[in-house]
Amino acid sequence: MVSVRTRHLPDSSIGEIANSDFRGNSSPPVTSKTETIEPVDDQQLIDETLQGRTESFGQLVLRYQNRLYNTLVGVLGSNDDALDIAQEAFVLAFSKLGTFRGQSAFYSWLFRIAMNAAISLKRKERRTPASIDAAREQVGIEPADRHPQNRPDYSIEVSERQQMVRNALAELSDEYRMVLVLKEMEDLKYDEIAQIVGCPIGTVRSRIHRARLELREKLQITMKPEH
Repeated sequence: MVSVRTRHLPDSSIGEIANSDFRGNSSPPVTSKTETIEPVDDQQLIDETLQGRTESFGQLVLRYQNRLYNTLVGVLGSNDDALDIAQEAFVLAFSKLGTFRGQSAFYSWLFRIAMNAAISLKRKERRTPASIDAAREQVGIEPADRHPQNRPDYSIEVSERQQMVRNALAELSDEYRMVLVLKEMEDLKYDEIAQIVGCPIGTVRSRIHRARLELREKLQITMKPEH
């Protein structure tokens, strides 16, 4: 069981906000068959948290933890680093919640906090990741066969191709890999990516274009049949 860290907060109540698993093993609440529960919007949960109901922030953690973690794995290339940064992001978000003005969605605000932490980590480590274990399936290569699952070698072939894509993605520079992951995995707009990485929209577009070209070139080399 993974708990959000407490070292950055003066108030020990942070330990209660997210006693949950970032890999998606938390159990849903049990409700009666006839009960209908309307989803609570983020702003209401934020207001309740600021009023002292820390369990409301725990609901925000449960709502966004898997999405944030999976994207961070793509950016950082490490499950452990992604888990650490996700935890740190939620702790920082909790401690700074009073500064949230609602000018953007809560997740966008949380995501910027996480990306800033991730960028700081990459600057410190300056290392190239070996693989990206949780890259979303659509980053891979789709088979041409409309019903490829009928072939006995389908699973092996897909697995091999996905690994090729992950390896090629991991070989991209940090600045290229990050914007490509944000665009392809998070489906963020160019202006949102620009805010996160701190560069002009034109630079973001250029990096994404170059990242796609480099990824395609690497895959063409890797998948070139031997003669």
